[in-house]
Order: sequence, then C-alpha cells, then structure tokens
Amino acid sequence: MSRFTVFIAALLCISVAFAQSSHYSNRTQALKGLGSQDAAQRAEAVAWIASHGKPADGKILQQRLVDESPLVRGVAEQGLWLLWSRSGDKAIDALMAKGVEEMQAGQFKESIATFSEVIRRKPAFTEGWNKRATVLFLAGEFRKSLADCDEVMKRNPYHFGALAGYGQIYFQQEQYDKAIKYWKRALQVNPNMISLEINIKAAEQLMAESPRQST
Repeated sequence: MSRFTVFIAALLCISVAFAQSSHYSNRTQALKGLGSQDAAQRAEAVAWIASHGKPADGKILQQRLVDESPLVRGVAEQGLWLLWSRSGDKAIDALMAKGVEEMQAGQFKESIATFSEVIRRKPAFTEGWNKRATVLFLAGEFRKSLADCDEVMKRNPYHFGALAGYGQIYFQQEQYDKAIKYWKRALQVNPNMISLEINIKAAEQLMAESPRQST
C-alpha cells in the first residue's frame, strides 16, 4: 500500500470518527471544550471543529499542535489535514479525489492536469496548490513544485506540509542548508513531525561531509 493510499484511508477513518463525536452538539460547546482540563474532552472538541469547521478554523486547531497531551496533538494534526482537504464545493472535492487517485497510480501527468483544473476553478483553495506541488515533486519537476509551494504559503503560511515539502525539494537538490531551514520552520508550526528531526540530522551529516555547502 502506498503512502498516499494510507494517508487517504486514514483521513476517511478520521472523518468518520470525527463525525461520530457526540459530546459536543454545536460550535460554542466545542470551543468551550478546548479549554477543558480533560485531554479526552479537548481532543473531542478538536475533532468536532475539524469535522464541522471552516478553513478559517485552522488557526484554532493549529494552537492544539502544541497541546500538552499527545492525544490532542495527534487529533489536531490529522484534523488540520481533514479541514484543509475540504473545498466546500462537491465538484472540486471530486476532482481532488480523482487527482489523488491518479497520483497514487503514478499517473503524474494526468494528476497534474487534474489539480491544475482544481486551481483554475478555485485558485483560493490552498490544498489544490499543495497537492499539485506534491505530484510535481514526485514527477521530478522541482522548480514548478517550489512555485506551487510559494502559492500555498501565500494562502496559508502555517501549512506545515508545504514547509516540509520545501525541505524535501531542497534536500533532493543537495541544498541541505535550505532543507534544514524549512524543516525547522515546519517543526516550529508542528513539533509532532518526528520524521523531520531525523531528516535534519541526516542533512546536517551530509553538510559536514560537503564543505562547499553554504548558507
């Protein structure tokens, strides 16, 4: 099973679980629940907002990425991906699903075209740009992928996925200093991305072995 298949399957499971959240019945209750002393109640409040909220609610969930509870932090991270994945337009969401399926199948040209159509129809939808940046990276189109990451940042400067994506691109280009810089920025937003800490150590080791690297 590919990483993308696992990711989409996880989102579907999370979406169902979030939708079944019953402790809160409205936004006011959920917002109040974020201040609960009980981690399970905070996690459920995050789940409710992720399931029922709007893109602007991303700022609320982002604050929970540094919650003292690992449970709440994990729900917040997946909740943000769920929130970001919804465009509010069924036709756009269908195109997004199609583009992801094509990306999973290695049909990069077709996937790029599909996400380009998403962007044409709804340029304000950040995740359209982010998904196209991802498939462009997979296709080896690093310059174009960086340009799309820039568009993501214009719309959501706290998109830790795109920040991590910058790092992946620069790492592939052996610009390890830049890769480290962006991975550290991603960790500032979402300190739960443990894999980035491993990536940073690997890049630092490569820099130590490559004196020509400069900032």
